[in-house]
Amino acid sequence: MPGKVNPSIAEMVNMVCYQALGNDVTVATASEAGQLELNVMMPVIAHNLLFTMQLLANASRVLSERAVEGVEADRAQCEHWLERSPALVTALAPKIGYAEAAKLAEEAVAKNVTVRQLVIEKGLLKGKDLEEVLDLLAMTELGVPGQRT
Repeated sequence: MPGKVNPSIAEMVNMVCYQALGNDVTVATASEAGQLELNVMMPVIAHNLLFTMQLLANASRVLSERAVEGVEADRAQCEHWLERSPALVTALAPKIGYAEAAKLAEEAVAKNVTVRQLVIEKGLLKGKDLEEVLDLLAMTELGVPGQRT
């Protein structure tokens, strides 16, 4: 398919994680097999621990270099989807009540409009109060939106 990007790096990381899980089972089982203070399974334990650390370190480096570095969020697109999220009503609940907030979310989805548009249309909050409660950046911080001091 034109333009398709194969997730081969992410798939490689999955495989490494499955190998690490298998190695963990080997380590756990070998640890249980020791008698008294003598654990003749120490070589397989050490091998799997060191092998797993090497696998995870290499996979992390490759994931970072080939799949993460250079990735940038599209701020406008993020804001677009945030504004259209019916979850924004959660911030309104302390001001307008849970039941009314739930109705707003349902209506926003049904009408395919933003929560902000509905709040303005219905006159539930205005101006500074509305901007304070639906401040997207403030929602990433501690506290209740619109009730910070």
